Amino acid sequence: MPELLAVALAGGYLWAVSAVARRGRPWPLGRTLAWCAGALAAGLGPHLRTPGEFTAHMAGHLLLGMVAPLLLVAGAPITLLLRALPAARARALSRLLRSAPVRALTHPVTAALLNAGGLWLLYATPLYAASAHPGWPHAAVHVHVLAAGYLFTAALIGPDPAPHRPSFGVRAAALAGFLGAHAVLAKWLYAHPPPGVGAADAEAAAYLMYYGGELIDLVLIVLFCRAWYAAAAPGQRTRITTRLRGSAGMRRSEISRSWGGTS
Repeated sequence: MPELLAVALAGGYLWAVSAVARRGRPWPLGRTLAWCAGALAAGLGPHLRTPGEFTAHMAGHLLLGMVAPLLLVAGAPITLLLRALPAARARALSRLLRSAPVRALTHPVTAALLNAGGLWLLYATPLYAASAHPGWPHAAVHVHVLAAGYLFTAALIGPDPAPHRPSFGVRAAALAGFLGAHAVLAKWLYAHPPPGVGAADAEAAAYLMYYGGELIDLVLIVLFCRAWYAAAAPGQRTRITTRLRGSAGMRRSEISRSWGGTS
């Protein structure tokens, strides 16, 4: 299943690249490499999930739900598809992207709820045990983690066209909410591991989720801030820089004392 997903993602993208190239509009190599790397990460992530090793599962979660979406979003697949499709189908896709259901699904707050809420549902309910072995729950969890991560990342920093995209302030609030929910879940897992997971394994997985997630989130934050800064008028950039410096200082202080109450 993961291998088929990776092949389908890479194959479909390369077909679109070739279709665009045949029309004399070469596609950036960097975007192609980013997408293929994301497809590879999506294919490898589930294989890190070893029964009885919660830490390995958590490494797979970070790869599938955070690293792969960042790379896939950088590939700008919607822009590529709009260029590859015939004009009539491209217009139909544009109308679909502007429809109310798609706009609601791709809203940053909705995407954050799907992303963080799905993780809480997985680890705070019996769903983790039910999805621990091959079967439809196992596959459904993987698809949700990847899709929710992609929607969230695209809603924040996606280069693809997004009609009626919310303001950077709304996106920043959604990002802050997700960061908090992800960090709290890591601490919750430290104290309340899923049934059958040993204390040492749960502790290592919680640390990996927290600090590994922080590193990936840092990349997302930098890309988000760069996009916000680039979109701002010159007079606004000084205020944005001041706010970001203050937020960075608060974040460093939070991380330094983050595990004080859990050890």
